[in-house]
Amino acid sequence: MSAAAGLESATVKHPDAMAPLIRVLDELREMARSAGRDDLGGRLSMVRARVGDPRVRLVVVGDPKNGMSTLVNSLVGAQVSATDSALSAPVIVEYGPESSATLVKSTGPGRTERQPVDPLNPGPALTAHGVIRAEFTEPSSLLADGIVLMDAPGAGDEHTRWSMIAAADAVLYVAEASAELTPAQLEYLQRVQQLCPTVVCVLNKIDIYPHWSHVQQRNRDLLDAAGLGFAVAPVSALLHRQAGNYQRDIESGVPQLVDHLRDYVVARADAVARDAALRDIRLVADHLAVTLYTEAEALRDPRRRAQITQQLLAAREEADQLRQRTANWQVTLADGAAELMADIEHDLRHRLRSLVRDAEAEIAQTDPARGWKDFGADLDARICEAVEENFVMAHYRAVELCDQVAAKFPADNRTPPLPDLRLSNPGEVLEAVAPMESLDSAKASVTQQVLSGLRGSYGGILMVGLATSLLGMSLVNWYSAGAGVLLGVNAIWDDRKNRQLRRRAEAKVAVARLMDDVIFQVSKESRNRLRAMQRTLRDHFTDIATDALRTTDEALRVAEDAYGKYGDRREDRIAELDANLGKLRAVRDRADSLAA
Repeated sequence: MSAAAGLESATVKHPDAMAPLIRVLDELREMARSAGRDDLGGRLSMVRARVGDPRVRLVVVGDPKNGMSTLVNSLVGAQVSATDSALSAPVIVEYGPESSATLVKSTGPGRTERQPVDPLNPGPALTAHGVIRAEFTEPSSLLADGIVLMDAPGAGDEHTRWSMIAAADAVLYVAEASAELTPAQLEYLQRVQQLCPTVVCVLNKIDIYPHWSHVQQRNRDLLDAAGLGFAVAPVSALLHRQAGNYQRDIESGVPQLVDHLRDYVVARADAVARDAALRDIRLVADHLAVTLYTEAEALRDPRRRAQITQQLLAAREEADQLRQRTANWQVTLADGAAELMADIEHDLRHRLRSLVRDAEAEIAQTDPARGWKDFGADLDARICEAVEENFVMAHYRAVELCDQVAAKFPADNRTPPLPDLRLSNPGEVLEAVAPMESLDSAKASVTQQVLSGLRGSYGGILMVGLATSLLGMSLVNWYSAGAGVLLGVNAIWDDRKNRQLRRRAEAKVAVARLMDDVIFQVSKESRNRLRAMQRTLRDHFTDIATDALRTTDEALRVAEDAYGKYGDRREDRIAELDANLGKLRAVRDRADSLAA
């Protein structure tokens, strides 16, 4: 079966043969939907899409680095799948009179765009960000026979791979010819058979491993022992791509694999699709029958009505209690956050005021000019310690607030991981604080002290000299000179005391200014962190409240629905279930007749 270039792909599944299956699938899917089994309905939708497609869907799967992409390229005779990357997008290749390549990209939730790419070099584009799949058309004789070839990525999204297997008419499982199938691979093939019963095991890279025939026979024995009657086809996809003559092409095994696909998959497309669909129909019908029968038997139990009524009352009471407990959590959080900010700021001011009092007491006992730099360094260290302790207190108070808010919710809700409010390096917060000012009124120089002494001695000499001049003595005499010396020493002493008092006053002002700057900077950082903590708690508990109320409302709705089924409408529901079971048996009989 082949088609000339330029013709459309052949239709290998006849619509007349598939129409009865489609009607059975639609009826069974509606029954699954009414029974609330959306999982079964989704599987039937996938089966219907597979049956309704007139072509044969052939999916290539296997472990990474086994040569799946090389095999796909060999089967279609073109470079359509990336062979140099373990992570690639799914590739879908169908027949077309000319080569073309299109990338389907995600542009947002539920939105995609199609972007044409160079069909001669599409491989690197498959690893681009946001690529969902790559679609190719090739004028290949195999594709013209009605096959759509799909290359599932060897690594990446498991859900995508299994979805492609479930939508396939046949699966090519590619393994290396280096060793026999492992127990994990056999288990994987059993899972594949449950979704797609038509499987061909491809033993790739026989040109590299001379003992491939022994591995092929061993794999056949292992498959038979596992109850999997799959064919094992030895091939070398790379040798087929490089073959320059007919003999080497035959040695690659790819032509024999293509003939097998045409003879046992394409030529029997109707039978393959029918058998796979009937298998899914029987499986879904059995699961659905168990669901309906279980509910009918539960309805016939008279104790069930009392149990459902009690569940409804319990659900209503739980919903009311939850609404009452969660009604004021936002008030608790807002009040607690405001109180926490006020307490933390008060604690910071209290700690710094204590440091100010201690610093002033130390300044009053010593001369600030002596060791002013050491005094400032010690004060900076004590400020860092006080700030660090303040933030530690803020952290533990925030944890307490979180527990208070969490108490408004059910006990099984865990508190969120709060941001750590403690400071690992207080110096980072205090970097913006200006250093403590230096003292302007430093110690007087020797010249200044001499001048102060001269000013004091001048007054002493003048006053005593005038008094002794009345006694006929000279203005400068031993008495006036002694008085000048005494008053000069006193003036020097008073000048030292005054300068020391000024230095103490300046030191206290410098400490006060430093503390004001520290309070300004640290309070800002503290408020920012506490607001961030409050937003974290608000967002977390908003999600918890929403989820809790949604869960409770859903439980209440389920209880009310169950009461409607098992309570007042119990007899009607039993009759409805019995009727559905009868319809299900009729659908199963129709499926068996189609199989016959």
